[in-house]
Amino acid sequence: MNSSGKSSAGKGIDNHTQMPARPDLIRLIIGVCGVGSSGPLIAMSAMPVPTLIFWRNFGGALLTLPFALRHKVTRTGVQLAALAGVLLALHFVGFFLSMRMTSVAAGTALAATQPIYAAFFVKLTGGHIPGKAWVGMFISFLGVLLVTGVDLQLDKKSFLGDLAALVAGALAAAYMLVGSRAQQQMETTSYTTICYFVCSITALPMALLLGYEVIHFSAREWWILLGLILGAQLLGHTVFNSTLKRVSPAIVSMIVFFEVPVAAILAFIFDIGKQPTLSIIPGVVLILLGCGLVVLRNTKESSVEL
Repeated sequence: MNSSGKSSAGKGIDNHTQMPARPDLIRLIIGVCGVGSSGPLIAMSAMPVPTLIFWRNFGGALLTLPFALRHKVTRTGVQLAALAGVLLALHFVGFFLSMRMTSVAAGTALAATQPIYAAFFVKLTGGHIPGKAWVGMFISFLGVLLVTGVDLQLDKKSFLGDLAALVAGALAAAYMLVGSRAQQQMETTSYTTICYFVCSITALPMALLLGYEVIHFSAREWWILLGLILGAQLLGHTVFNSTLKRVSPAIVSMIVFFEVPVAAILAFIFDIGKQPTLSIIPGVVLILLGCGLVVLRNTKESSVEL
């Protein structure tokens, strides 16, 4: 890529109010549909969580490996990709558990608070957070209180699922930020291969130490796994990662918000997992509204330095 191309890409990554160009916007829409299928499929699967994480990411790494072999990597890039893989594994543990313990709608909404965590991480490292972003965080926090409060009244399992989703959101933010930096050092296919492989070998010991089954499952479980690999992993995570070379992680996180209605609609249509009560709707709306305010800021306001 020539120097002007690098400059343009850098501006896109650093500008957290600039919407992506049409090609990347199309990729992000495809990514939303991919990750939106994740929650319902996880809720359908009976495969143990660490085992499901291992096979999903190992399969994703194998599919991207042939393309990665054509590119060179740097030591810094490999280290960042490996770190992203560990963060992704921990994120998946929280998200998968939430899909099993609470409703798909509540879990995906709470996990979608990742831009809020990203803003806090930036603030902790000396970055500037515009005033409107703090308002958005407060609104989202009210939404979190509403959703978790409703689920706590319903049963303890749903409440614990909500907490797992909130932790998953924080880990997703860290994974997205580290991944963005890693891809300034290497091609997307190289990054995803290393990241997914490290994620898989992080999850495998969990499955083995906890005594979970790793191989012997019914054909139905393997078909669900294939759906996760092709949909959520390749069309979801991999497509999102491909845009991080040119698009701000904050904008990518904003687009991920739309995973919430996609997942909820799929879960409702196919009657998958625990169905949410109508009382969580105001909380979900507040979470999405607040997250939107965090990343949809006026250009005049100072942008966040990642």
